[in-house]
Amino acid sequence: MRSWTSPSLTPLPASGRPLRLHDDRLGRMTTVIPQTPGTARVYVCGITPYDATHLGHAATYHAADLMRRALRDTGHEVELAQNVTDVDDPLLERAERDGVDWQDLAASQVELFAEDMEALRIIAPETYLSVSEAMDGIIATVDALRERGRAYPVDNGDEAAGPDWYQDLSIDGALGDVSGWDETAMLEVFAERGGDPDRAGKRGRFDPLLWRAEREGEPAWDAGELGRGRPGWHVECLSIAERGLGLPFDVQTGGSDLVFPHHDMSAAHAAGLGHPFAALYPHTGMVAYEGTKMSKSLGNLVFVHRLVRDGVEPAAIRLVLMAHHYRSDWEWTDAELEQAQERLSAYRAAAATGAPRADVVEELRSALREDLDTPRALRALDAWAAAPRGDGAAADVPAGAPSDTAQAVDALFGISLAS
Repeated sequence: MRSWTSPSLTPLPASGRPLRLHDDRLGRMTTVIPQTPGTARVYVCGITPYDATHLGHAATYHAADLMRRALRDTGHEVELAQNVTDVDDPLLERAERDGVDWQDLAASQVELFAEDMEALRIIAPETYLSVSEAMDGIIATVDALRERGRAYPVDNGDEAAGPDWYQDLSIDGALGDVSGWDETAMLEVFAERGGDPDRAGKRGRFDPLLWRAEREGEPAWDAGELGRGRPGWHVECLSIAERGLGLPFDVQTGGSDLVFPHHDMSAAHAAGLGHPFAALYPHTGMVAYEGTKMSKSLGNLVFVHRLVRDGVEPAAIRLVLMAHHYRSDWEWTDAELEQAQERLSAYRAAAATGAPRADVVEELRSALREDLDTPRALRALDAWAAAPRGDGAAADVPAGAPSDTAQAVDALFGISLAS
C-alpha cells in the first residue's frame, strides 16, 4: 500500500542523550533503550479509514513523528510500523450506510490520509500495511494461537459457517497488563470499544475475538481450520507489528482510548504466543471541539484537509498541536489557530534576521527528549523570536554546538521556517 513521501531531512549531529517517555503501563517516566542496539522500533496504531484525517488523528501521528525525530536526534535509526484497519465493523457499517463498496471507501480515505500526512511533513513509516493486504500473516497468527491451545470456538448459530474463535485470557493471565485497570473499569468501556462481554459461549467476559465466521454481506477470507471469515481487531495490529518490527519492540503508541481494550488485548495475544509485546506505552490525549471529544460517531470533527483547503498552512496546524503536551486532553479553537499563525510569522521573521543561538537549539533538544515537552519548546521559540539578534552565549553550551535555530526547528519538529 502506498504511504506518502517523507519530507527532506537534515538532522542535527546526534546528541547522544537518551529520550525519556512516560510509560502508561508502569505509570512513570522511562528511558527509551532500544532492544536492538542503534535501532529503535516503534508501532503506531493506524486509522480505520473513514472520516480521515481529523485533528485527533493529527495529534496522534504528530506525537509519533516527534518520538521518531527525538530518537533520531539521540543517534538512533528508527523503524516505524503503522497499520490501516480497513477490515473492521465501523468501516463496514459506514460503507453500508452510504451505499458504497467498503474497499472504495477505504481507498479514498487512505489516499486522503496520505495527502494530509505529507502536508503535515510526517515522516512516512517503513512498514505501512492494511489489514486486507496483511491477511495471510494475520490468519497465521490466529492459527498459531489456536495450535498453542489459546483459542476456542464459540457457536454463532450458523452451523454451515462454522464457529467464531476467541482467546482464553485465563491461560496466560495477561488481562490488564497494559492498562492496570480492574474489571469494573474495564466493563464500563469494553462494549462501546468493540468488546462483547455478554456473548453467550465465551469462557471469560473479556476474552477477545480472534476470528469471526463469515456473515452475509461481509468480506471474508479462507482460513483453513478456522473457517472462512475475518479477524478480530486486536490481533490485526499484533500480526502487522510482528511482521514489521518483530516481538518485542520498543514503543507502542496511539490514542489514550486505545489503552483498553486494544493495547491490553494486543499484549495478551502476544503473551499467548509466548512473547512480550512492547517495552513502553506512551499514549496521546484526546482532542475536543465545542466542548466534546472529537468523535466520528458524534460528527464533531475538524479535518486537516479542510483547514488546508481554506488556506491554513500545515506548519500552523503543527504549532497548534505543539502548544499542548502530547499526553494532555485539549480543545481545538479558532483562537488557538490564530495564535499559531502569529507564532509562525514571528518565527520566520526571526529566522530571516536572527544570529546563531546555540542555547536555543540546546533548549529545544532538551525539551523534546524530556517526554516531548513541546509547550516548553514553544516558550523557548517565543523568547527567541522576541529577541532574534541576541548572541545566545551560554556557559553550558559546548563550543561547536549546533546553533542554527531554523534547522533545529525543521529537524526536531518538522516545521520549515523558510519564508
